[in-house]
Amino acid sequence: MTSHDDISEERAARYIAVQNSQEFAALRKKFRGFVFPMTGAFLAWYFLYVLLASYAIDFMATPIGGTRITIGLVLGLLQFATTFAITMIYARWADRELDPAAAALAEHMERGDLR
Repeated sequence: MTSHDDISEERAARYIAVQNSQEFAALRKKFRGFVFPMTGAFLAWYFLYVLLASYAIDFMATPIGGTRITIGLVLGLLQFATTFAITMIYARWADRELDPAAAALAEHMERGDLR
């Protein structure tokens, strides 16, 4: 009969092996290679909007086509659209690139054959 401590130690050893594996390092690099640039681009876009709203008030208040819709309103709505677009892009990318690699890593972990 195996004790609970033996199972916990075995599981901890597997997690450490995963963390030290080449597959996990590649998965982490792939994730960071997508997420960090996307986050940076979105933050730059967001801060541009905030700066324009704070310091280019007349520009942001400019009506578009003689209506009550302003440049600021359109840019603000584009903030929401950008958030949804990034979410959709990430979900598709993760389904195609990240999830298969993570599933393979999990399978290797369960079999205990990590490099």
